[in-house]
Amino acid sequence: MFSRKQISPPNTPLEEEKDKYYYSKYKETQFSLNNPNLKFAALVFVFLSSWLLLLLFWFPPKTTNNVAVLHLAHKTQNPETINLTTAAATKSPFEVPTCNPGVAVYVYPLPPKFNTGLLSRCKTLNVYTDMCPHVANRGLGQPLPKLGSSADWFATHQFIAEMIFHARVENHPCRTLDPARAALFYVPFYGGLHASSMFKEANLTARDELAVDLVDHLQAQPWWARNSGRDHFIALGRTAWDFMRATDGPDFGANSLLNLPAVKNMSVLTVERHPWQGSNQHGIPYPSYFHPSTWQEMLTWQNKVREMKRPNLFSFIGGPRKGLEKAAIRNEFIRQCGESTRCLLMNCGPSGASKCHEPGEVLKVMTESTFCLQAPGDSFTRRSTFDSVLAGCIPVFFSPHTAYTQYKWFLPEEVKTYSVYIDEKSPASRKIEDELLKISGEKVKAMREKLVDLIPSLTYAHPNATDVGFGDAVDVALASLANHVSKMMN
Repeated sequence: MFSRKQISPPNTPLEEEKDKYYYSKYKETQFSLNNPNLKFAALVFVFLSSWLLLLLFWFPPKTTNNVAVLHLAHKTQNPETINLTTAAATKSPFEVPTCNPGVAVYVYPLPPKFNTGLLSRCKTLNVYTDMCPHVANRGLGQPLPKLGSSADWFATHQFIAEMIFHARVENHPCRTLDPARAALFYVPFYGGLHASSMFKEANLTARDELAVDLVDHLQAQPWWARNSGRDHFIALGRTAWDFMRATDGPDFGANSLLNLPAVKNMSVLTVERHPWQGSNQHGIPYPSYFHPSTWQEMLTWQNKVREMKRPNLFSFIGGPRKGLEKAAIRNEFIRQCGESTRCLLMNCGPSGASKCHEPGEVLKVMTESTFCLQAPGDSFTRRSTFDSVLAGCIPVFFSPHTAYTQYKWFLPEEVKTYSVYIDEKSPASRKIEDELLKISGEKVKAMREKLVDLIPSLTYAHPNATDVGFGDAVDVALASLANHVSKMMN
């Protein structure tokens, strides 16, 4: 429907006379140049206008592109030149993940005995270590103010990823409280903490009891039946070996969680997958010590890593191990590093073990080294790999199962862009220094830049953060898992 144009009523004779009066006064004031004061003001106005135009012509204003500024800040070689005040008012320079229906995750409200209830006996959650200091702060552990902000740096235990993952997903923007809308169903079982408390339990039925109870609970849920658990997943802070007890061979204390048929239907996120029998297992990073709440904190650390002086060609942090193969390669590393003037050795044997458990000492060695040797630990993987990336120290691997076959969701396919590989059985493994000296300075610089770019996606952000501004390890895991489940279901 069209509106009708409003027509003003005609002016009365009095109003017309009034308009003429004001119009006449306005004309006299504005246009009469008989007044000498007005002439002077007009000349000043013309002069100043001309001068301003001349300045604009010779000195045009500079425009600032915020995106370019942030890009330069991200690439700068001097962290002190980053203007974080300016950056705080602009968008994050990182790729920020977004939530879509395919990533909607529902968190099962499990009975406490499967997760938080275990924490009441934190002193006995590990047969070797009092875990009470480590389960504090939602799994981050004790603050480390000497390394930086006490809100970002923590003495995080290497086998605590399941707690941090749980805390992050509970506060994640992709979480849904409506299971009917979920594409993923997260089962927050603290399986690693429970397993490590039962390593010395001789009764196998008792060792497996909680895992069996968990499966019984899940299979009684209506959402399990929808896809027989294929859209369900768990995250474990210990290696897969701790949940796959073998029927033959020696008993190392593992339970049978991952051997249960129902769990084989699920996806399992673990810090180390079984290289040959882990078709439903996906590697996630070990947690390191840095847990930022904002992208500005991440950006500051990245630029600090770029600027660090590295007087040592390579370093090794580790001690001897039992077993013929493990002992042989570690003893060889300790020998080569100890005999080289270009290597920094932190021997984690009886005399130096205490320093190896101090995050500040570990990071100091790595930030002063160009390359960090990553020998297999008690199993193929080790947390040191992720400490190395955090420190910008190029990892040197001697087994493909230490990283390449483990963390495909997180690491580039082109392994030479961020790491060095030396076959532990090759002649090159007996002359590591010579092999590393062959790598050009330009190549080293490019590899370190690649490592710096990987830091955000291998870091667990602080669980309390609501707007991180970068994709952390949990973001990558959820997006990759959603894609995997979608393909599998279709």
